[in-house]
Amino acid sequence: MTLSASEALARLAAHDHGVLSTRHHERGVDSVPCVFAVVDGLVGVPIDTVKPKSSTTLQRERNLAADPRAALLVDHWDAHDWSRLWWVRAELTWLASPTDAQVEALAAALAERYPQYIERPFARVLVFRVGDVTGWSAAST
Repeated sequence: MTLSASEALARLAAHDHGVLSTRHHERGVDSVPCVFAVVDGLVGVPIDTVKPKSSTTLQRERNLAADPRAALLVDHWDAHDWSRLWWVRAELTWLASPTDAQVEALAAALAERYPQYIERPFARVLVFRVGDVTGWSAAST
């Protein structure tokens, strides 16, 4: 069953992780798992200093600089009860220059949502405006 936009957005906001997809200029879709927060029609994806990485300048940011479009996919899987399956996809647009207030609201939401981020160990928070949100559920809502 197709989810209404409001139900899809509610499921997106309640979910704790997903897959962020950007577009690489040579290989096409470039997908990575991520955590995120949703506040007032914006999605914040942290670039943190908690998890090891070779650099805090990530390929997803280079992709976004070339093409600001992205997508965030979340899903619920139940191997024993397929009537509980659902997914939501949000079409996003990266904001290259978000306001301080937007970054602060999303950083606060991330810190509240994930104990690992209580100290806000962010190199940056990528800010996206939510566009179309679509979804599907195996059962009616």
